[in-house]
Amino acid sequence: MWKCFLTRTSRCFSTSAGNKALKWWDHVAPAPKDPITSVTEAFLADASPTKINLGVGAYRDDEGKPVVLQCVREAEAKIAGCDFLESVSSAVSSKLVEESVKLVYGMNSDIIKEGRFAGVQALSGTGACRLFAEFQRRFYPGSQIYMTGPTWSNHHNIWRDALVPERTFHYYHPDSKGLNFSALMDDVKNAPDGSFFLLHPCAHNPTGVDPTEEQWREISYLFKVKNHFPFFDMAYQGFASGDLDRDAQSIRIFVEDGNLIGCAQSFAKNMGLYGHRVGCLNVLCNDAKQAVAIKSQLQQIARAMYSSPPVHGILLVSGILSDPNMKALWVEEVKVMANRIQSLRTTLRKSLEQLSSSLNWEHITNQVGMFCFSGLTPEQVDRLQRGFHIYMTLDGRMR
Repeated sequence: MWKCFLTRTSRCFSTSAGNKALKWWDHVAPAPKDPITSVTEAFLADASPTKINLGVGAYRDDEGKPVVLQCVREAEAKIAGCDFLESVSSAVSSKLVEESVKLVYGMNSDIIKEGRFAGVQALSGTGACRLFAEFQRRFYPGSQIYMTGPTWSNHHNIWRDALVPERTFHYYHPDSKGLNFSALMDDVKNAPDGSFFLLHPCAHNPTGVDPTEEQWREISYLFKVKNHFPFFDMAYQGFASGDLDRDAQSIRIFVEDGNLIGCAQSFAKNMGLYGHRVGCLNVLCNDAKQAVAIKSQLQQIARAMYSSPPVHGILLVSGILSDPNMKALWVEEVKVMANRIQSLRTTLRKSLEQLSSSLNWEHITNQVGMFCFSGLTPEQVDRLQRGFHIYMTLDGRMR
């Protein structure tokens, strides 16, 4: 009898559990496709031998292949056979952060000498932004983040998943294909005092439109008056002008004006380390004591998210930045890449003008950095994809 009862009972529980398990994830629908990664997916599915991918924001050579910088090859050789394969030590982490922050504030900045920054290594620029978004939510609950219209599509995902509401402020002017400066200033002025703003210090993604030095000074002054907090996402330092210091000029203007800032850095593009996910987050503080407190909070957030970042890329970047010869080589290679981008812009514009196009293509050379905001409509982008196997995001951004 007991055997019969146990058999029936186990069968009953088995059937019930099985039915319940089948329903666990029935309500989960496919996520919307990412506007950038979906371009790559469509490109890879295309069998045409002449296809071209202008979507993803990574530097490529004339054959569309990734470029490995010579400084990276030399750094690879130096760490080859390294026994240090456990989690990132505080020494390696500190070296990366210290050298990264010099690129933001300058080699001899008092900020670095006085220790007035809280810096942590991050999973490239995306990870740095995500850390700051969570930091913002924890210590300024209910605050919003103002983003340029438009901005990198993943910015929306990052702050949304941190449960930080977003607002848009004017930036790009579709008619002039340049900066809508007066509307930008009005939005900054009309935002509630003490608002958070996400800014692109150079090579704006996706538009390639940057304010001039004088415009940055006006923006910075107004931020100081309004007590706004600027958070800079610096993913393309070096790709705007070919000069690392010049591309950090906007940030240094804000610092000179007495603004406290936050900054996300990525070495995915300017070191060709896209797959290594090496980045840094730093927050400028009033003093060293405040920096210690903020750093501890950032480390706690990172600990819960991913514990520690991969070590290999950190060894490469910190090795390059801390070695004068390798750093000099890197600076030269960045300049070569930036000059080539500018040359390609000039060639593209001339080619379009030689085709007797009725449109004005000056914006191609007026814009800077890795991306050209072409002005093409979604319908035209779709036509290029279907008829000519040329892939880019629907907003007309091309690499």
